[in-house]
Amino acid sequence: MRAVLVVLAVVAVLVIALVAWYVSVANDLVRLDQNVNASWAQVQTQYQRRLDLIPNVEETVRGFAKQERTVLTEVTQARANAAGSLKLTPEALNDPQAMQKFAAAQGQLSGALSRLLVTVERYPELKSDRVFQGLMTELEGTENRIAVARRNFNEAVKQYNGRVQFIPGSLVASMRGYRPKPFFEAAPGAETAPKVKF
Repeated sequence: MRAVLVVLAVVAVLVIALVAWYVSVANDLVRLDQNVNASWAQVQTQYQRRLDLIPNVEETVRGFAKQERTVLTEVTQARANAAGSLKLTPEALNDPQAMQKFAAAQGQLSGALSRLLVTVERYPELKSDRVFQGLMTELEGTENRIAVARRNFNEAVKQYNGRVQFIPGSLVASMRGYRPKPFFEAAPGAETAPKVKF
């Protein structure tokens, strides 16, 4: 009888330990998933900041460079495309194609902004304008914030994916429906500087 009680006590301890481990891993997965979502929200915040600054840059340039309608139109269209793709929900973070579409729209906007800045080089009086300089400083700061937010997002995804894919945590992850999330990657062709022709 005493042996049966010892065996039951050992089994009870093992069951309690297993349940405690499961709860710990499940809570860790929730925390890491929320960290990915929060990091993504920061990426979107910085992109929104950039979208909000662009109309001011466009208007300032438009005042100086009336004949540069093509470049301004490209920036406006790219901004509209990027704004349309800005709201990538946390659920869509599991979809690599949605992430690629988002990155492509943001890459198109970055390219259009690069062409705009090259156009600005032709207008020394614009470059010396205090309002324009302030806007460009804001835009440059935003681009830096975007880079930091992307890096933080990718770090959060790395931690999350590690927990989801490493054994034994992967067992809990698969039971709870957690899947690896795609990293934020540059749009195809982003490694090539935009070509500007006048």
